[in-house]
Formats: sequence, structure tokens, C-alpha cells
Amino acid sequence: MNAFNDLADFSTEEIASLIRLATHLDSNPEPEALRGKVLALLFLSPSLRTLASFQAAMTRLGGGAFVISPDMSIHGIETRPGIVMDGAAAEHIREAVPVIASYGDAIGIRAFAERKNLASDIAETEFNALTDLIDTPYINMESALNHPCQSLADWKTMDDLKIPQHGGKFVLSWAYHPKALPLAVPAATVQMAAMRGMEVTVLRPDGFALPDAVMDKAKDAAASSGGSVVETDERTEAMEGAHVIYAKSWSSTRHYGDRVIDEKARSELRHWCVDDPWFDNAQDDCRFMHCLPVRRGVVVSDRVLDGPRSVVIHEARNRMLAQMAVLHQMLGGRS
Repeated sequence: MNAFNDLADFSTEEIASLIRLATHLDSNPEPEALRGKVLALLFLSPSLRTLASFQAAMTRLGGGAFVISPDMSIHGIETRPGIVMDGAAAEHIREAVPVIASYGDAIGIRAFAERKNLASDIAETEFNALTDLIDTPYINMESALNHPCQSLADWKTMDDLKIPQHGGKFVLSWAYHPKALPLAVPAATVQMAAMRGMEVTVLRPDGFALPDAVMDKAKDAAASSGGSVVETDERTEAMEGAHVIYAKSWSSTRHYGDRVIDEKARSELRHWCVDDPWFDNAQDDCRFMHCLPVRRGVVVSDRVLDGPRSVVIHEARNRMLAQMAVLHQMLGGRS
């Protein structure tokens, strides 16, 4: 494996194999599997779980990892192309990335969307510009429109909980947040659930539909897997018979890049906070999922987040296990 960039690059059997390996490594540790291997971690965007889970994964497999981010760089890192570097930053990303990659056997890169131009973000312009600078195996730790590590962990979580693939109903719901957030997790999540063969409903208010390119890609995956993908702004309809509700906030695609108008549009949507009444028409054991971090009382109520429906901690631990499987495959571990 030379790249882990998009679940869509893999067959469902390849994904199932990674999940089986993740489960195996959990119960049968291999502390020498990646002995002497080094993972470079470049964070151009903040992180808690991604950073800690990759470091833990490499340590558990016997390898090592180092972290670079602009905030910790002594020189400061300039990311803008074509800039005259007469300011504070003494290091440009065009030199920094190849050097960082050369110190590791693989590199993980996290670079959020700029959220200025939707077409540019859909094309993954910034992330592709970074990976074009290297020939080292790489892992997408979240880009403008993808988060495959989170999606692999989410797939494993549903397998662990025996949530049905074919016939399972998965609701990806927009939720209120005071800030305009990236599209990476919702885009990757709808793709993952569609590939899994589920009946997927995207529940969102007017103005917050996912981009056509994201929905079309997910619908193609559903057609191949035997699933389906629809969208609605009707909560009761969406939650009817649901096995999972996955809450996530994202930017208005109608007003993409205009934070003032986006903020005005979302300011009237504070009631989009997942709470017990949302589950009235769902399956009795409908689960609540979220990638974290999550704002209590904003995105979801305490009683849901702390209640038996919530599997967010299970999800978060699966980040480490899923990434162990990816690293094991990428860096030549032996089962």
C-alpha cells in the first residue's frame, strides 16, 4: 500500500481485510512488527485523536513517530505559493514537506480546507499539491474533502456492534455549530456508509446540502454495494427505522466561503441539536455516532452523549486500531 487517501480507492473486501487485521492486532499484539520504522506526521491543522492515535499505533507496533506543525516550528512555515518570503516565516512548505517525508518510511498529512473556493476544495487542490512534492508512502489524516482514517474506524465500529450492512439505515445529520466547519468528515462518512451497502439518508436544513460531487460519488458507491443514498430536511422521515445517527456540522454549501452569511444562516438553526426526541421513530437500539470533538448542548445533548446510545468512545479507540492495520500493511508488518 503506497497511499491511504480515500476509502473509494479500495474494494469492500480490502476494507474488510483491514478491519479483520485491526481486530487481530487488538487481541494479538505485534510489538515488533514495525521495529525500526518511522512515521512522519505533518499537521497543518489542529488535532487530538489523530495525533495521539497515530503515535500510539506506531508505538504499539514497535515503530516510532515524530510530529511537525507550523506552531512548533522554530522558523515558521510559509504555505502560500508564489509568495515573496520577507515576513516572519523562514521555511516554505515546498522544501519542508520533502525534507520531513525523507526522514520517515511513510508520512501522514493533515491539511484542512481553506474554505474559500468550493471547486478548489472538491478538487483537493491544496492536499494534492503537498503529496505531489513527495514519493514516500502517505496517509491522508484529513484533507479538504476526505478523512479515510475516521471512516475506516467508523466502519469497524458498526461491524463491532453488528449494525446491519444491507438493510441497515444510516442517518448522517447536520447539527448546529457556531462556526462554519469543513466538509471532510460528512463527505467521507456518506461515502463510507454507501460503500457499506446501507440505506443512507443525509438530513440537513435548507442551504446545507452536500455538494453534488459528494452525493454523486456516494450514489455510485451505493449502486455497486446494493445500498441507497437520499437527502431530506424532514427529521421524522429521516429517523424512521434508523440504526445509526451520525451527527456532524458543516459549512453552508450555498454560501461557501462567505462566513458572514453562513453565520447568519446557521444562527436560526440552534434547534438542530440531537436529543432524545430525535430517536422516537428510530430502532430501539439506534446508536449515536460522532467523530469528536463535539460541543455538548450544541451538537448533542448530555443525556444522549452520556447515554447508552452513544458509541463515541468506542469510535475513538477504533481510530488507533484501524490506523494500526493501515500502518501494518503500508510498512510491511508480518501477521
